[in-house]
Amino acid sequence: QVQLVESGGGSVQAGGSLRLSCAASGRTFSSRAMGWFRQAPGKERESVAAISWNGDSTSYADSVKGRFTTSRDNAKNTVYLQMNSLKPEDTAVYYCAASTRLFYSNWPPRLPDFGSWGQGTQVTVFS
Repeated sequence: QVQLVESGGGSVQAGGSLRLSCAASGRTFSSRAMGWFRQAPGKERESVAAISWNGDSTSYADSVKGRFTTSRDNAKNTVYLQMNSLKPEDTAVYYCAASTRLFYSNWPPRLPDFGSWGQGTQVTVFS
């Protein structure tokens, strides 16, 4: 099992940027694909981004392509989500999750593959 802790959320004006971090404990982080998900009030959880175990493969939701970038540093057991050109519709609680596999499935990633979840961090974008 991997324990995950997100940080970096906050409130930002539309057009601004935030970088979320997800720190993992456990020795298996580097052999797991990772995903970022978000959930806005009254809406279902949405896949945002995914990254393979070595960072060579990434995928994004159409709504964030060109604005968000995910990366990872396996030496630091950390995955990142850089969010630029933020919009009010990006407002949500953001979660990172660790897959049980090296690679994520085709987009959108299969939620059952993600067995470990962080507690979430709030991102609020105001206009």
